[in-house]
Amino acid sequence: MRSIRGAVECTAFLLCSLTVFGCGSDSDSDSASEGDVPGTEAPSPSATSEGGNEMSDSPLLGPSSPENNRTAPGEFTIRFSTSAGDFNVVVHRDWAPNGADRLYNLVRAGFYDGARFFRVLDGFMAQFGINGDPQVSAVWRGAQIPDDPVVESNTRGRVTYAMGGPNTRTSQLFINYGNNSTLDQQGFSPLGEVVEGMEVVDRLYSGYGEGAPRGTGPDQGRIQFEGNAYLEADYPELDYIIEARLVDGEDD
Repeated sequence: MRSIRGAVECTAFLLCSLTVFGCGSDSDSDSASEGDVPGTEAPSPSATSEGGNEMSDSPLLGPSSPENNRTAPGEFTIRFSTSAGDFNVVVHRDWAPNGADRLYNLVRAGFYDGARFFRVLDGFMAQFGINGDPQVSAVWRGAQIPDDPVVESNTRGRVTYAMGGPNTRTSQLFINYGNNSTLDQQGFSPLGEVVEGMEVVDRLYSGYGEGAPRGTGPDQGRIQFEGNAYLEADYPELDYIIEARLVDGEDD
């Protein structure tokens, strides 16, 4: 088992164990060994933001505004148009109400447009959800939502928030490639599932492997502080979200 210690944003590195690797198990057995976690990590202290002030009026810079805290419909569909193709996710609010509300509002605001699939581990999961603009990332890092009880399982195609410990979810999500039901008992609560285009998710670029410091893939801290400029320069093959839009479930 390969494991590293990580922490949620603005939390000391030894707060919680973030085991991060993918295993290529058969789909009818657990793809993630006990303890494997799609984690969020603290930004690198040495990283510096390269964001300017061009987004100072963006609604994405106000996580606490009423517009960014609407209650989601009971069920809604999101179409992710990506560099690898399109896929649709159906979100069920009764699976994870807090998570569904957050995702609904982030999609409405265009948060995921341009975001990279920065951690794609064959047989395990594909992780995304750090905004490409460092200013936006900075304000959402502290906008954590309470945990939801786990009522569904992390099986293939299920969509779940990454986290670094209790009540630390913000915007990062992952899509399960296999049966990762061992994540259920660790508090990872699925909120939706890919209902169309899972073959697109399967072909997301995974050549960079695990992220730094364990692997040679992207450093989450640098993504937070440097945004897409860092990823485009050092990891140009990453697939990305062109846009994520509500297909249905949008309010008037």
